[in-house]
Amino acid sequence: MTKEELLQFTSLEDILATAALTPIFQPIVSLKNNQIYGYEALIRGPSDSVLHSPINLFDAASRHGRLAELDLLCREVAIARFGELDLKAKLFINTIPAALLQPDYPHGLTTKFLKKAGIPAEQVVIELTEQYPIDDYVLMREATEHYREMGFSIAIDDLGAGYSGLRTWSELKPDYVKLDRHFMQNIHEDQQKKQFVQSMIDIAQSSNCRVIGEGVEVREEYLVAQSMDMHFAQGYYFGRPTPNPKRELPPELFAKRQP
Repeated sequence: MTKEELLQFTSLEDILATAALTPIFQPIVSLKNNQIYGYEALIRGPSDSVLHSPINLFDAASRHGRLAELDLLCREVAIARFGELDLKAKLFINTIPAALLQPDYPHGLTTKFLKKAGIPAEQVVIELTEQYPIDDYVLMREATEHYREMGFSIAIDDLGAGYSGLRTWSELKPDYVKLDRHFMQNIHEDQQKKQFVQSMIDIAQSSNCRVIGEGVEVREEYLVAQSMDMHFAQGYYFGRPTPNPKRELPPELFAKRQP
């Protein structure tokens, strides 16, 4: 183990032992009624740690066989904080399919976390991130059906960026798909991106699924999303992830003309 790997390992051990994680929340906005529909919970490690970045944090957990433990801890602190904030909106929680499918993954704890926080399962969306490939679709379907039976909704994150997004969509039949930010970036200047996104919206409408465009950063991108009848959008244009997110957005964000 190199010096850097050792430092990451000891940092990971400390984080898991002390729950030293900070949940932050980014609004997901309904383009139908111009209001906040939900919040995605994101995680940061300690600011002075080599594992402050979630990418480094999850990579370290994966390398050291602690992915399921970290995944569950992230869920616990995000739910607890969301309950403290008392936000009356959907809570989108990221989870890694590879962690869910581990034989020792302790199922059933999520409902305990929610009960303690006073949040109904119907308010929560489990977001499956494609950081790692899904190898066993039968098991994955069983896991997602298990969540649905408890009242949760299912989302696929970063569609178009992962290993097998369209197959995952077809197999799991999620309630939401989140288009990777690549497709929303400069969409107002790229006809091909528009066509791709429109085809995803068309597929979603025929399969009773809702589309969330990620990475909407400028007004022009928002206006294209609005014109395409996209259901929801998320990105810096509406708000950055923060520990104390806004509960309402200024109306001028949704004005058809530049105010």
